[in-house]
This record gives sequence, structure tokens and C-alpha cells, in this order.
Amino acid sequence: MEKQKHIPHFFRAVLVTVAVLVFSEAVLAEDQVKPTASFYFVQITDTHWDDGDNFERTRKAVEQINSLSMPIKCVIHTGDITYEKIEDESVVMKGLAILRELKVPIHFVPGNHDILRSRYAITRDAYIKYFGPLVTEVEYDGVVFIMIYTEPLSESFSLDAYAPISELEAGLKRANEKPVIVFQHAPAVNGFFNNTMRAGWKKEIREKWESVLNAYNVKALIAGHFHRDEHHWHGKVPLYVSAPISGAWGRQASFRVYEYKDGKVGYRTLYIK
Repeated sequence: MEKQKHIPHFFRAVLVTVAVLVFSEAVLAEDQVKPTASFYFVQITDTHWDDGDNFERTRKAVEQINSLSMPIKCVIHTGDITYEKIEDESVVMKGLAILRELKVPIHFVPGNHDILRSRYAITRDAYIKYFGPLVTEVEYDGVVFIMIYTEPLSESFSLDAYAPISELEAGLKRANEKPVIVFQHAPAVNGFFNNTMRAGWKKEIREKWESVLNAYNVKALIAGHFHRDEHHWHGKVPLYVSAPISGAWGRQASFRVYEYKDGKVGYRTLYIK
């Protein structure tokens, strides 16, 4: 009969301790890299205030958002807040009075109908007065949201004191490897209107934009402008384009409820009743 080897109690204790430490360190390492944040947020876009019945559409969207059964962290408006009326205080105040009824914070991105290239300085200043800076950074449950004005890239014009790609990269560096979701107005991809493909951003600008997005921990890019639901990719970064509140192009008003879970972003499109 084979003799059993006897292991002294001292060495048994050491082996057990080492095993526990190795297991604990492995679990700790897994917890450090495993995304744990899980929350909901809402996107509205292209409210186009002072055009058609868009104030009423906005009011109905606010009521529906407030009645959602899931807890919402915030609302992001991805631009074209007004229909070229950003300087008209009566229009802006009427719309903001509706948005103040939201039960959660709201953050904004300027669109091409907000800050106008033809009247850049005055419309930029009006936007900043009523809605905030051209770039906004906030954090929810360890996830950084960057709301950024990108129309100079979309329309291929330069500004002395504002470079969107540099602003984006600076924000991504400040995020310090935390997961990031970026919000803009007009997507860089080609548009499709009236059964015709329309050119998006210039190739060299789009490639630089994509390079910066993919160099950091960007989980999603969220936009409006197209007035339809679309999904594209910038390298490994998904691009989600939402349909509008506005009735332009005969659209039914809608908004998006996004869920951030396990390091990924999914969404549901909800239509205004």
C-alpha cells in the first residue's frame, strides 16, 4: 500500500493562505477592470423651436420623460434647439420654460440652426448666454459625458479660438481612462435624403476625428441632425443617430432612452403620444 505523504500543519496553513491571497488578488483585479456602472439617460434632438407645433411636441416629450418607469440620470439635447431663433429671447424663454419642467438635469449641444456660420459671433454668444459653453463635461456613475460643438468640422470652417478636435482630445485626456460618451449634432458620416446620398464631413477631417475617438475609452458617439434613426461605426466606436422632436420631414416626434450597462450602450426609441 502506498504511504500517504504527511504535510506539517504549518505548511498546510501557508499553502491555504497563499491560495486565498492569489484568489483574492484575481478577484480584485477582475473587479478593477470589469465595468460596473449601470444607468439610464435620455436624448432629445432637433426641437426646432418656433417652427410649426414644436413647442407642443417638446412639452409632450417632457411629460413622457417625467413619467418613465426607469430612473433617468439626465437628458441630453443634441442640437438645433431653435430654428435659427437663438437670438430671440421670447422664443428661447418659452422653450426653456418647458424644459425646466424636467425632473432631471438637462445638458445641451449647439446645432447648425443654433449657431449660424453667417452670424457666428452673435449667435454663439446667444447660445452661451442661454444654454452654456460650446463644450460641456459631466460625469455620471464614473462615466464621463462630453457634449461638444462640431459644426466647424461638419461645415469645414475654422475658428481662431476654437478647434473641436483639439477640444475633444483635451476632454478625453481629462477623463483619465474613464469610459466616455460623446455627444454632437451633425454626424461625420454621409447623409441620405430624397433617395440621394449626400457627402458628410471631408475625408481628412473625418479620419482625424475617428482617430481621436478610437485612441481613448470612448463607448459611444450620439448625434442628431439627420431627422431619422441611424446606426454607424467610427472604427470600434458606435455612432447612434436619433430621430427628432421636430415635425420637419413629416416625422413623428420621438426621443431615445439609453442604457449604459457592462461598458456598453443600448437604446430604445419612444414615440410621443
